[in-house]
Amino acid sequence: MNKLITVVVATIALSACTVHRQANVTDADATSGIVRLTYGQAMLQSATTDDYVANGTATKQCQQMGYATAVPYGQPVTTCTVTSGSLCMNQSVTIQYQCRGIAINAAPVTHY
Repeated sequence: MNKLITVVVATIALSACTVHRQANVTDADATSGIVRLTYGQAMLQSATTDDYVANGTATKQCQQMGYATAVPYGQPVTTCTVTSGSLCMNQSVTIQYQCRGIAINAAPVTHY
């Protein structure tokens, strides 16, 4: 009986475990102006990512494609990446950003 209680308590403790994940660029489409960032989430974990850092990563990618900035677009999409029987052991969470504006690159002024 003690082992059962220990297992139940351990499961509850792990289910409340929040971990921080860095979202990385996994897809960028210059034509549609959509940037997708993805991070992983293991079973019994509640993974989060820093919205400010993720927005900065997406904005940097947008600027490399000629846009000025990025804004969050839609809801996060969660996909099961590893299964064991009917259980999902690992998930992939994708957040989308829409690129907006036109980046203006100021050319350096050269004096002769």
